[in-house]
Amino acid sequence: MEQRRILVGVTGGIAAYKAPELVRALRRAGHAVRCVMTPEATSFVTPLVLQTLTGAPVTTDVLDPSQEGEIDHIALADWAELLVVAPATANTLARLANGLADEPVSTVALATRAPLLVAPAMNVNMWQHPATQRNVATLKERGVRVVGPDVGELACGWEGEGRMSDPAEIAAVAELALGSRSLQSEVVLVTAGGTREPVDAVRYLGNRSSGKMGFAVAEEAARRGAEVVLVTAPTGLATPAGVRRVDVESATEMRDAVLVEFDKASIVIKSAAVADFRPVAPSARKLKKEDLPEGAGLTLELERNPDILAELCRRKDDRTIVGFAAESHDVVAAAQRKLERKGCDLMVANDISRAGTGFDVDHNTVVFIWPGGEIEELPTLPKAEVAAQLLDRVEKLRGGTK
Repeated sequence: MEQRRILVGVTGGIAAYKAPELVRALRRAGHAVRCVMTPEATSFVTPLVLQTLTGAPVTTDVLDPSQEGEIDHIALADWAELLVVAPATANTLARLANGLADEPVSTVALATRAPLLVAPAMNVNMWQHPATQRNVATLKERGVRVVGPDVGELACGWEGEGRMSDPAEIAAVAELALGSRSLQSEVVLVTAGGTREPVDAVRYLGNRSSGKMGFAVAEEAARRGAEVVLVTAPTGLATPAGVRRVDVESATEMRDAVLVEFDKASIVIKSAAVADFRPVAPSARKLKKEDLPEGAGLTLELERNPDILAELCRRKDDRTIVGFAAESHDVVAAAQRKLERKGCDLMVANDISRAGTGFDVDHNTVVFIWPGGEIEELPTLPKAEVAAQLLDRVEKLRGGTK
């Protein structure tokens, strides 16, 4: 494991007693760790404990000349590759959201350019308060990762959401937040979800795509340092941290949005399930069966939707373009034909017939189809791991080593 520099901010909640275990977990992973504490946090865990575990001085007062002599708070902010605030109290979340700098943790958070990860911990009512939820939403919009809180028995005697996540889980999320930075010079355009083609004012033609695969790709690309734009059809999924999201509904709307973003993109991953056809004349009003003769059916005339992937490939230049093919049978041959028709650099075929994989689940079974006939089949994997495997191949393509 590559050693990275992680700064742990400890604030004044009872969950601060878990901070030493978090430091130990990060150190076991091979990282250099330093700590900064609010004055209130020292009532729950002593600086000496954290100093012993990290092997480095602990900052508890930015106005203490002796501490500033060890390493000043600006240098500490510059040193960090990741700032983890755990526990993050309601007061701390408010400080971070509003850009205050009136104690060591918030001061360093405002000064650092490192990614920020917070692990909230507080009374359930404090967590659910609209002010806290608004502060958390603000932080997420800025790309801050939030892990937890968990549900359970709280130190105050209440039961509910508010427990700080387990230190091992926080350490695992910290690994993701650090990322590899291998795509930091790239602009990645990802499409996701299943488009909806209107039939009338109420109904639409759609498909079963949940968007999970595309969202996993967008999240992994952001973790690797890319600038990521996610053009998505309707889905209930939350926007991954650090990703700019563009919501669309129909295939034509997706085409328009993709073309707006295409010029600055260096990598395009088309994982959306775009409808091949749309109704020619959708009704502006709801179609009712009582408006038809008794027993009569309804015939819809359909027309082709634009072929977004083929259009992008015709304008590819030096971009890397990846397509997806969701198939229920003859998977590899169908994906090979699609690759030849479209002209992209890689086709990802997923077998939607297998139980527990494909649409609206967390796992996928995919085959990478390369120009020239090479076939690379992956085992059934979580979609997050499929995304990582895919971007590993894309990086090789961008490096010219494939």
